[in-house]
Parts: sequence; C-alpha cells; structure tokens
Amino acid sequence: MLSASAEPTYVAIANQIEERIRQGGMKPGDRAPSTRQITREWSVAMATATKVLAELRSRGVVLTRTGSGSVVADHPSFRPAPPAPARSRSVHSGAGTATRERIIKTAIGIADAEGIAAVSLRRIAVDLDVSTMSLYRSIASKDDLLVGMMDILMGEEAWPATPPRGWRAQLEYIACRQWRGYQNHPWLAQIVSLTRPQLAPHAMRHTEWVLRAIDGHGLDATTRLYIVLTLFGHVRGVATGLESEQQAERDTGIDIDEWMRVNDARFGTVIQSGRFPHLAQLDNNADVDFDLSALFEFGLTRLLDGFAALIDGRRRGRPLDA
Repeated sequence: MLSASAEPTYVAIANQIEERIRQGGMKPGDRAPSTRQITREWSVAMATATKVLAELRSRGVVLTRTGSGSVVADHPSFRPAPPAPARSRSVHSGAGTATRERIIKTAIGIADAEGIAAVSLRRIAVDLDVSTMSLYRSIASKDDLLVGMMDILMGEEAWPATPPRGWRAQLEYIACRQWRGYQNHPWLAQIVSLTRPQLAPHAMRHTEWVLRAIDGHGLDATTRLYIVLTLFGHVRGVATGLESEQQAERDTGIDIDEWMRVNDARFGTVIQSGRFPHLAQLDNNADVDFDLSALFEFGLTRLLDGFAALIDGRRRGRPLDA
C-alpha cells in the first residue's frame, strides 16, 4: 500500500521494491515484478508500472536480460532515489522554456520508455515542471502533438545526397528507412495514418520520394498514389506488431522465442489433432520461423515484384514512339 507522499507514485513504488531486494525478498537473478504484477499489487495504471521498472533500471537495481525480461541485478547499486522536484505553475523551469520542440521531444522520450499510451499533456507538463495549460501556447491539441512527434521522427535520418539508381532501389530504400524508424520507435506505427493525410512535411517527403521514383513510367495518378499507399501500408502493417510484442515482453518477462517454447506443447496438441492438416505441416517444419523483420522483407520483395510486373506491363503496352 502507498501512503501520502510528496514523491511521485512510481518513485514510491520503486522504493518499496528496492527495499524488498535489500531485505533479501528478491535475490540477484530473480525475476523482478512485471508491469501487470505492479498494477495489481499497487492498483496503478500500466503506464505507472512501466515507469516503476524504468526507475529501477535507472538506479541499477534491475536490468533487462534476454529471455528473462527484468531481473534483479547481480550487484544492485542501490543508488538513492532523487528527491521529488518542487512543482511550479509557471511556464518556465530550471531546465528552460517549454517550447514546441522541447514538448515534442519530451513526448517522444516518454513514448520510447513507456509506450504511446503513457503520453499525455499532463504527463509532459509534470516532466517539464510546468503547468499543463501552458503547453497549449505551443501545442494546439493531443492530435497536434502526435503529428509533431511523427513528423520529427520521419525526418530523423539524413537523406542521401544522390538517390539509389532505379525506381526499385529507391522504393526499397524508403521502405527500409521507415522500417528502421519503426524499430527504433515501436509505438510510431500506431500514430501514422494512411487514410487521413497528416500535415507533416518530413513525412510528406517520403511520399514525394516514391512519386518521383515511379514518375515517367506511364502510370496514371491513381495508380501512383496506390503504389505509395500499398508500400507504406505494408511497412506500417508489419510494424504495428512491434509495440505489442515489446509490451508483451515487458509484461511477461520473456521474449517471443521463449514464449513459443513455453506454449509449444499446448499448441502442438491442437494442431496435431488432425483438424488442421496444413498447420500441422508447418508445425513439423523446423525451418519455419515467425519473425517480424523476415515478414517485412518477404512482403517488400513480393510487392516490388508486383510493381515491376505492373510497370513493365505498362511499358510494353506503349506505342514504340511514346
């Protein structure tokens, strides 16, 4: 249970977990409480539970170990928690003014550490030590914030001075560039819209890149736009699994490979029952591997093959003097 305190809730919970470790309740190598365990025991939101683990990692008390998730560090440092900062209602803080760029970068940092669900103007105001209302001088709304976050990240990587040679290489470049961005920020795919254009110049340059690459191949405007949306839709579609997998690993403490091993017997009983003969063929094939990066690459290659057939077909259908 939590008592009334001036310190943030996540810090108070982290202190309690750290004290358990000090008292020998958890030993080095033991699995740290998962976010779901924290939400149940302390009755807090998932975002707060995620902050608890981030706080413990920052203190060196727990660490992330491949295949095990968050575990107690071999030699916990037990650095004292920093004192809670005094809250101010002014637009200024000791770190500077809450400019639009600073607000957006703070939001990106929160999303990277805790997921997009943890991002709110109130949370940003707390981190910047300003009033929530003061943020509206630079940010019109939550949607404006999300578009700003997306736009900054879409321009995060420098553009090549010279595009790769040929339309196929240029489309492959932009797709792989977006995939890297989604991998670096797994929550990003959740805020990119393909159906409602977003006023984001850095993102619009991605569209311009594709349109330029396929220009001059006899494609009408609708076909060119559909190529853009189909390509970007594939990348984004696969990338939507990145954040959910990241969150699942945080919650369970195990990665996808270990999860599959743990659940293999349960699935195997059903798959080998005779009701799913084609699934059984896959289940018996040890070479079949489910990996999001492999799925992205497979789909990208097939899409580019399809675009090549379309472009080559249009080219063959032109008059010789076209």
